[in-house]
Amino acid sequence: MKKAMTHKGYSASIEYSDEDACLVGHIIGINDIVGFHGDSVSEIKQAFIDAVDDYLETCDEEGLEPDIPFNGRIELRVPPDFHARLVSFAKAKDKSVDNLVIDSINQLMASNY
Repeated sequence: MKKAMTHKGYSASIEYSDEDACLVGHIIGINDIVGFHGDSVSEIKQAFIDAVDDYLETCDEEGLEPDIPFNGRIELRVPPDFHARLVSFAKAKDKSVDNLVIDSINQLMASNY
């Protein structure tokens, strides 16, 4: 079972570095690059907490707006008749609206790269 390490709404990606013989982590879901490391689970947890706190403190001190973690939710406002047609179309394709939109955007992005 996977459970993300989180602190103040931020999440971490943790990997083992054989080269450095330690755990290496990064805050995920933001554009800024924030890394940390530790030699044990307890050290990496504390390093993550410190990294988030330092990131937020540094942004505050420099008058910068910290990146807000992406949560995977996008709110889209559409006319009610469009919403109804979209739901019907998704059902006809045996998909949820979310999956239909994700698949469509993936195809659009792939065709433009």
